[in-house]
Amino acid sequence: MAGTVLGVGAGVFILALLWVLVLLLGVLLSRASGIARFSVVFVFLTAVIITAVLLFFPRASEFPAPGVEMKIVDTFFIGRYVLLAFLSAVFLGSLFLVLMYHVLEPVCAKPLRSY
Repeated sequence: MAGTVLGVGAGVFILALLWVLVLLLGVLLSRASGIARFSVVFVFLTAVIITAVLLFFPRASEFPAPGVEMKIVDTFFIGRYVLLAFLSAVFLGSLFLVLMYHVLEPVCAKPLRSY
């Protein structure tokens, strides 16, 4: 997979950069006064249109070229199971703590009435 960084292509980084710039421009324009303050709406709509165009009209094909053999390899197999084991241990530990505090919650005695 040529042209990928961290398993994603350049399009994801372009979209992320676009929305970071829109966010920064939106914050800057929201501090402005007068009619410039309402231009945030146009900046947002322009970003939505650019995002829609980039998502609906991609340059690359979804399917590999015919005749090219594609081998799918799970390179993060061991890491995924280590993460699953860690998350399971944290879940069971937190469940134990919650149940321990639920079961061992002190019950205060009610005062007796004396007539």
